[in-house]
Amino acid sequence: MKYINPRKTSFPIILILIVLIIITSCQRGVDWTSFRGMDGRGASPARINPPIGIKWKLKLQLENNPATVFNPPVIRGNTVYFGAPDGNFYALNINSGYMRWVFKTGGIINSIPHIDKEKVYFGSNDGKLYAVYIDDGKQAWSFKADSTIQSTVVVYRDMVVFSTNGGSVYFLSTDGKLIYRLPNPVWYYDAFQIQDNVLYFAPGPMPTPHRLAAFDVSEKDYLWILDVRVFGATWYSFPAIKGKFLLMSTCRPLYNFWRLNYYALESRTGKIIWNYSDISVWGEDNNIKPGVLFRKNIRLLDYLAPAVWKNIVIYTSGDSVVRAFNVKTGGLIWRRRFDRPTSSAPTVAGGKVYFGIKGGTGNPKKEGDFQRDKKQPPLLVCLNARNGKKLWEMELDGEILSAPVIAGKWIIFGTDKNYFYVLEELF
Repeated sequence: MKYINPRKTSFPIILILIVLIIITSCQRGVDWTSFRGMDGRGASPARINPPIGIKWKLKLQLENNPATVFNPPVIRGNTVYFGAPDGNFYALNINSGYMRWVFKTGGIINSIPHIDKEKVYFGSNDGKLYAVYIDDGKQAWSFKADSTIQSTVVVYRDMVVFSTNGGSVYFLSTDGKLIYRLPNPVWYYDAFQIQDNVLYFAPGPMPTPHRLAAFDVSEKDYLWILDVRVFGATWYSFPAIKGKFLLMSTCRPLYNFWRLNYYALESRTGKIIWNYSDISVWGEDNNIKPGVLFRKNIRLLDYLAPAVWKNIVIYTSGDSVVRAFNVKTGGLIWRRRFDRPTSSAPTVAGGKVYFGIKGGTGNPKKEGDFQRDKKQPPLLVCLNARNGKKLWEMELDGEILSAPVIAGKWIIFGTDKNYFYVLEELF
């Protein structure tokens, strides 16, 4: 969620075929219009079956500078919309990769866009929130905020809500006029969501803003407030909602490991229902620097965000282990270890979990381990969500930086080598 600074035959047979075609078409046309999908669960109703191939990939114009952020796109119809580290916001045809339009801002784009039927809304490090018409890429309006915008952007009812780094949480009208704002002096890289009129999480009220709060956006009042000393963490993840459960995780970096905690809160009261504690586990590479890795991860707005499938909540935590828990009890259902750290949050679709694995440096921990004595490519990995069994993997040009978006027959993501990928189910 955020860092604290100290988704010819008989008539009956003909009718059945028509119905099946309609159903299939609807399934293939799944939109992904907001961060982490419905209720922030990191889940898609799509079902992708192998073989999977590269539909196309696009190299952004950033010379050879590696990207540190590449947040998830939004999708409406056959168009994908995303902001990029080069400061541009793109609209591309998913089928062809053809650029419909590009909109240039004055800074890196590290916000999560939100799209409605007419406009797409996103923030930039130039301190502006933009509303751009999705048909032609023309600016509808912009709003100058008090700091860089590196947050989720949420369109809720008649409001556009976003947060600035160490500044404010803004509530604008959909024509760009300020309605009201909350002071936000301490939270950075703020990933929040709004469900049933409640914003999870808002900064606490002044003069004690170091809080995780549930804020009623209609009543303009706090539903509940938690003191972060309860968690003793530095990073607080984006929260997913599953019934009465608010699911989140935290990380506290220590000398050579991280203290990881996984929580379920009661969404209407903030009461902790369960908590599972663990420490980071590293793979076979000698070159892991936990402090450096943590500082990179916190710029990813979905770092440590959960993916929810049925009654299972799944986390990739930036170390080399994928963990799955029972939503209701917090019991560990399965645990899958890799020889390298994960590079992205997970997305679940059709009972499968998709996420990235970092490339290897070629520096094995065990001397004489010649099988590992070579550089290993980054991967897209697919696991069975029920038991964690690996189903397949794909080598990539660069490490996936944020959770893949899965819509219809496509898997979409960006990498740290500034490639934007669209993968496709081949048959």
